[in-house]
Formats: sequence, structure tokens, C-alpha cells
Amino acid sequence: FENNDSCFTFACLQNKNAHILVGVTGSVAALKLPLLVAELLKLPGVEVQVVTTENAKHFYNAGEIPVALHSDADEWQMWKGRTDPVLHIDLRRWADLMLVAPLDANTLAKIASGLCDNLLTCVVRAWDLSKPLLFCPAMNTAMWEHPISAQQVRQLKGFGYLEIPCIVKKLVCGDEASHVAFQRHG
Repeated sequence: FENNDSCFTFACLQNKNAHILVGVTGSVAALKLPLLVAELLKLPGVEVQVVTTENAKHFYNAGEIPVALHSDADEWQMWKGRTDPVLHIDLRRWADLMLVAPLDANTLAKIASGLCDNLLTCVVRAWDLSKPLLFCPAMNTAMWEHPISAQQVRQLKGFGYLEIPCIVKKLVCGDEASHVAFQRHG
């Protein structure tokens, strides 16, 4: 994954089995989740799990995701009493790196504000800041260019999270020069 400021390598994950937690939100770019997971699984020693928002489920077929796929219902089904596992804590402990791709405008706003009303935002809120968290904004140009988006991205960067910048392309809605995330580089 490339960043305009630097190139992120998996150096932090070398010499061990790497656990990557992919967060997927309700952007149309979630259509690419099966491709993203397949590409990550090609990396040697990598294990992947996915945390999805309910809105993201609209854009991909869960049957095409060959790894554990967690959603809000899983968290509430696991926890019945005081000593039961807490999924958002278990996932943050398991992961060496979190990649939120795509990060839609709604979830960007939630994370920047500290809101944690679903499994994905709870994992992010509980994230161990000594581990990398990468995020890939993906939204329509009008949403991306709204001044609040820049403020929210700065807020996430202020937490130490790493942005994988948007690219420009034609969107499903037909808009030109719109911004989407995690396009394949090179």
C-alpha cells in the first residue's frame, strides 16, 4: 500500500505470522472486499479476519469472503455474562494491524468523534495505538470535498492512524473526478 508521504511496508509484521483485521464500511467501494482479502491472503504468513458494518453487507457477497467475517450480531451473541468473551477486545488483541477499507463518510465521522455504536467502531476505539491502523477513505467527491472531511481525516491522523489516500476515477453513480479508496497501484 502506498501513501503520498511514505510507503507502508509490512516491516512491522516480518518474522512472524501477521494478523490483519480488515474493517469494511458502507461505501460502494466495499464491492472490492473479496479482491482485497484475496490479495492480502497472498502475502506469506498472513492471516485475515474481517469486521463489517451492517451497511457494508449490501455491497458484497459474504460467501465470497474466505475468512472469518464478524458483524454486530456476533458481538452480542458471544456475550451473555461477566466472564464471557468481548469480541471487539478479542479482535483488537488478535490483530497486528487494522486496515479500514473502505472507510465511508459516516464511519469516518463516528471514529473522529469517538462514537462506537457498532462492532467496527468499538474495535477502533479500543485499538492498541502501538499497532498500525490504516484507513482508506472512500466516498463521493461532494462528500470528500466537504470541509468536515478534511477535519475528520486530520483527527484520525492525530490519533496516529495512517491514511491511504483516495484516487480519482469515475464512480458507480456516474460522477467524474470522484474519490475512492484502495485502487490497485502499479
